[in-house]
Amino acid sequence: MSSWLEQAPSLTNVLHYSLAAVALLLVVLGFVTYAIYFERKVIGWMQLRPGPNRVGPLGLLQTISDVTKLLLKEDTRPKHADKALFTLAPILAYSPAFAVLAVMPFTDTIQFADLGVGVLYYIALSSITVMGVITAGWASNNKYSLIGGMRSAAQMISYEVPLVMSVVGIILMTGSLNLKDIVYAQQDVWNIVPQFLGFIVFLIAAQAELNRSPFDLPEAESELVAGYHVEYSGFRFAMFMLAEYVYMFGMGTLIVVLFLGGWLPIHPSLDFIPPIIWFIIKFMFYVFLQFWLRATMPRFRADQLMGFAWKVLLPVALFNIMLTAFVITYQNGFM
Repeated sequence: MSSWLEQAPSLTNVLHYSLAAVALLLVVLGFVTYAIYFERKVIGWMQLRPGPNRVGPLGLLQTISDVTKLLLKEDTRPKHADKALFTLAPILAYSPAFAVLAVMPFTDTIQFADLGVGVLYYIALSSITVMGVITAGWASNNKYSLIGGMRSAAQMISYEVPLVMSVVGIILMTGSLNLKDIVYAQQDVWNIVPQFLGFIVFLIAAQAELNRSPFDLPEAESELVAGYHVEYSGFRFAMFMLAEYVYMFGMGTLIVVLFLGGWLPIHPSLDFIPPIIWFIIKFMFYVFLQFWLRATMPRFRADQLMGFAWKVLLPVALFNIMLTAFVITYQNGFM
């Protein structure tokens, strides 16, 4: 009993981690709130529209107004839906999206949990979200929801394969699954240079994993009304939307850590700028790229979507692994 008490976390540590988790949650919710606003503004600017400009100065309170409206809406549920699964689906979709942020190193000191297998942790938890989407499609007892759920399952599972394969080259180069070790290994050159093929594959596959344009087929309103969440309303619908933007936050931080040097400056002479500022600059560049693609790219057809994953991205990812292994073997000397 005494040894168990010695190993148990102290009240101070529990309070510290609780406050850190609350702070992280507030940061993510703040990002989600104004990412939606800036997305609408950026797309409006690119399409010569004003965007939100009514609620609050410059429309800054528009998203808060929309969220409040969702929270006050009636929470409906189809009569013949599976009640337990219908309730569980939004939780399955959202919870992993927030949990993956626990291992993200924003700077050398700002990280919730430093795991030796941080890359595997992210991949494993992010894979759970597809279960929430499938469950929502099935439990709604609606054919459009079911088709949207099946589409999403096919898309997300297919694009997870090249997504994971594109990271293997970085793991071979650094010899570690720890996200901090991967950042430290980019002191001389960022991974986007030697792993440019892996970066392109990862960027495209991540877009499909996020169900963002031009890979937003699971929510194709033109033929599926609204896809897997067509029967959801109020707060449950908001959880699906929240999961998408929280995953954008997580995927953006992951790309910065894996390929863009994390919190490291572009040049050592610029190290007087705080590391968190460098991280935010790189992260915001990725977020702007997301908005840009949505305003520019048309939606794929379903057959084009699946063929692109298996016939293009997967072979390129495998070629990148073989090329990386060959270069590493050559540098170390052939056996």
